[in-house]
Amino acid sequence: MNYSVGYDLKNKEPLFYEAYPGSINDVSQLRTMLGKITGYGYKKIGFILDRGYFSRGNIRYLDECGYSFVIMDKGMSSFISDLILENKGTFENKRSCDMNAYGVYGKTVQRTLFEGDEKKRYIHIYHSISKDADEREHFENALRERTALLMSHQNETVEFGSAYEKYFYLHYDKDGVFLYPEEKTTVTEREISLCGYFVIITSERMTAKEALHLYKSRDVSEKFFASDKSFLGNKSMRSHTNEGVEGRIFTQFIALIIRNKIYTALQEENEKLEKKQNYMTVPAAVGELEKIEMTRQTDNVYRLDHAVTAKQKKILKAFGMNEGNITYRAGEISNTLKKSNIQKERR
Repeated sequence: MNYSVGYDLKNKEPLFYEAYPGSINDVSQLRTMLGKITGYGYKKIGFILDRGYFSRGNIRYLDECGYSFVIMDKGMSSFISDLILENKGTFENKRSCDMNAYGVYGKTVQRTLFEGDEKKRYIHIYHSISKDADEREHFENALRERTALLMSHQNETVEFGSAYEKYFYLHYDKDGVFLYPEEKTTVTEREISLCGYFVIITSERMTAKEALHLYKSRDVSEKFFASDKSFLGNKSMRSHTNEGVEGRIFTQFIALIIRNKIYTALQEENEKLEKKQNYMTVPAAVGELEKIEMTRQTDNVYRLDHAVTAKQKKILKAFGMNEGNITYRAGEISNTLKKSNIQKERR
């Protein structure tokens, strides 16, 4: 089975979820999900999608529904790679195109995406120096390894897959014996020239920096989605019935709302501090607050085991609480437990 979770734009709160059979791929499910979202009454809907959703049919459907979209494309399609090469050298060294916060340079062009596309899309082209170096090194190493493997099979009757045929002319004699490889330099040089580039496509007008910032927000959504598995135990359902699975997903969805409320409060408070603190995460904060304990003393009165620490005060502040709230609540709990003990003694 698969399931999806929808969040608000700022990733503060899960809005809905849906479960569907694992045999249905995400692209096919997208249209069904769009219909459900409309039924929930949500408006001003937009989607941040990875390249797996990039298709003429999906884009046309999003247009028909009036939904905006942001889609990543890594430049491997012919159209996108041609567009990158067309603009290569026009922005990579211009300081006006620098996005220092992300370590990339970027520019925006307008184009239709495919034949019959009725709208010009905003195509944002980016180049990263560090990404360029990493991707080129990886490609060069892979190419050397493939060359070495091909050479090791000289004078053998052997066939190679498409991964080798893409980058090499493979020469055989009339008996089918492999003789030697010849690198397709036009192909390898083109791929090297694309290293370090990636593209984001948006339906709405925005700058390259705005598009990248919006797409980066997707990382937060994915982390929240992963938290459902990591923190709430949803990696394995361990249920023998559909009803059990549905009940568990519903319970965990409610728990995810609570967790994200805690996460957002902690993050907002952490931003206000002069230095970000590593204890302002959900697991660390919960662990720190669990240290606030009450013990019953010889007079049968429950009291705080120790004063609230500086760390705990900062965490409590994120939820609009202070040491006084803890002290008051401790007193209330103590009185409740004391009354309970008195009633037991009378019985």
